[in-house]
Amino acid sequence: MAKRILRCTVNDEPVEVLVPPYQTLLDALREDLGLTGPKEGCGTGDCGACTVHLDGQPVASCLVLAMQARGRSVHTIEGLGSATLHPLQDAFVRHGVPQCGFCIPGVLMAAAALLSGNPRPTESEIRYGIAGNLCRCTGYTKMIAAITEAAASMQEGAQR
Repeated sequence: MAKRILRCTVNDEPVEVLVPPYQTLLDALREDLGLTGPKEGCGTGDCGACTVHLDGQPVASCLVLAMQARGRSVHTIEGLGSATLHPLQDAFVRHGVPQCGFCIPGVLMAAAALLSGNPRPTESEIRYGIAGNLCRCTGYTKMIAAITEAAASMQEGAQR
């Protein structure tokens, strides 16, 4: 099949890339755009390792065709922090959350989506917000503590 032109915005930058119509957004991000933060864990949308934001909503990029992103906005872990770490990234580092690191980009993207819609989540809401992200290294306790702290930090920063 002939490749098609995909035009969208990735991490606030306009991009144009040729992709086959059957290519997933995950593969386009990794192979064509060199954004290796989203990981392929399961390829079936069950693990959360490939989570990105599509028009502000978290999606499993392994389940989205690249052409479905045409004209839309995609954000990956590479776009979460700018010159400095995002408060979530900072809290994850300070709480010692990253171990193998495979799940961390997806968890951070899920947590960022949660906090953008719910700036003061309860522990239960945090657990629900990251529930689609599997981690084999942790018991999630440090993740929840880091997300809670980041939410408080972001609220404090917003009040200044």
